[in-house]
Amino acid sequence: MSSKPEQKETQQANGAVLPIVPMDCLTSPDRGQLVEPSDFLGSDGDGLEVVVLESRANAKGVREEDALLENGSQSNESDDTSTDRGPEPASPLKETSFSIGLQVLFPFLLAGFGTVAAGMVLDIVQHWDVFKYVTEVFILVPALLGLKGNLEMTLASRLSTAANIGQMDTPKELWRMITGNMALIQVQATVVGFLASIAAVIFGWIPDGHFSIDHAVLLCASSVATAFIASLVLGMIMIGVIIGSRKMGINPDNVATPIAASLGDLITLALLSGISWGLYKELESKAYVNPLVCAFFIALLPIWIIVAKKNAATREVLYSGWEPVIIAMAISSVGGLILDRTVSDPNFAGMAVFTPVINGVGGNLVAVQASRISTYLHMSGMPGDGSETAPRKCPSPCSTFFSSDVNSRSARVLFLLVVPGHLVFLYTISSMQGGHTTLTLIFIVFYMTAALLQVLILLYIADWMVHWMWGRDLDPDNFSIPYLTALGDLIGTGLLALSFHVLWLIGDRDSDVGD
Repeated sequence: MSSKPEQKETQQANGAVLPIVPMDCLTSPDRGQLVEPSDFLGSDGDGLEVVVLESRANAKGVREEDALLENGSQSNESDDTSTDRGPEPASPLKETSFSIGLQVLFPFLLAGFGTVAAGMVLDIVQHWDVFKYVTEVFILVPALLGLKGNLEMTLASRLSTAANIGQMDTPKELWRMITGNMALIQVQATVVGFLASIAAVIFGWIPDGHFSIDHAVLLCASSVATAFIASLVLGMIMIGVIIGSRKMGINPDNVATPIAASLGDLITLALLSGISWGLYKELESKAYVNPLVCAFFIALLPIWIIVAKKNAATREVLYSGWEPVIIAMAISSVGGLILDRTVSDPNFAGMAVFTPVINGVGGNLVAVQASRISTYLHMSGMPGDGSETAPRKCPSPCSTFFSSDVNSRSARVLFLLVVPGHLVFLYTISSMQGGHTTLTLIFIVFYMTAALLQVLILLYIADWMVHWMWGRDLDPDNFSIPYLTALGDLIGTGLLALSFHVLWLIGDRDSDVGD
């Protein structure tokens, strides 16, 4: 008799009603059949209302067409200490190797062609007057490209994670994430551009002891303006890519970071070349233009800082996100020194066009993996929580590449993309006569060996670094990718330089590595 009023009270109580029955009790072990309703009848035959409460993480995961959590049920049920529990069922929302590869393939190729285009642009602009007479601009290129790539891929990873865990579902949440992150990257880009110009001045001054204040101001104006404009353009593109990916049912982690990396290199290098060339032309007749440009962008810093501080999601990064960027700059600068010393030798001048490609591909692939692992961890809690999902010890190579979980599967897929991808990119460079290098069999073997070893090392480091940072209460989206991409630049440049030296020593003159 009282079932009707109780039912109304249940609805008004917004789900807070007893009895609450766990999902495991409603289904068979394989969760394929619901338990018969008669099992829940009371002794007097009256029906009892059953309310199933699901966690917010599961509710978000059900709404996501691509939740990345093949074994998400294990983390959600980690508090259950029952020993007579049946085998864990597989989540119906899982990614196969084919689906991962299919989603990653197009942006991977797009990113690769972007790095090829960046290499070709660098091969052309190095003969411009501004690169000849203001040699610090050439030193500025690897540091600025690496730093801009770090900022944009970190932004893409941060927004991808926010999208996957449901923090961009409503228009209000979406607008808050957009404004906060756009203001944040403008702050980071301006400061990073200024630091990159200082690094270029220092590395240009050390060898010969020559310093020009006009050239230093030119470098500052060019670097800051390039970083600001590129961040604005790339940030808007990233937001569009992530929103479009979610509407199309594609995992943003698989597409956002490669597109950010490819467009970041190409757009940044093109902007740097054009802006530095234009400011160099004004250096003689209108020397005041360079200081005004530099002062204008620096004066905008307080505005972006205020906007970024109002957003809780970006406030922490604004205060604590500088360490990885600055350390990554130092790591990338070492790779830049290796490149500078190598291409300065006429025997290895052909290496310049391949460097952005091998570094870009390695950085793109490891950024995808780091973003995926970070999303996986975020869907099980917050940084520092769930220590069982984030071991601090180094993983074994077998667990990184040969286990059955979704992150190991994605690592295998990404590794298998290296050889076919680089073959396509090498053929493109050869057909465009980039670097004047002939693709002989021995050259391809050495190049592929360096590329495979680079990606293998990076994927293993990513598996350890992301979990280690998570266990130390650090958000991997903000801290891991700058380190990983900088390491990709250093490892890729070092292995490529070593390959060119070995090719020269064994006498592979047919590859024309020094032409």
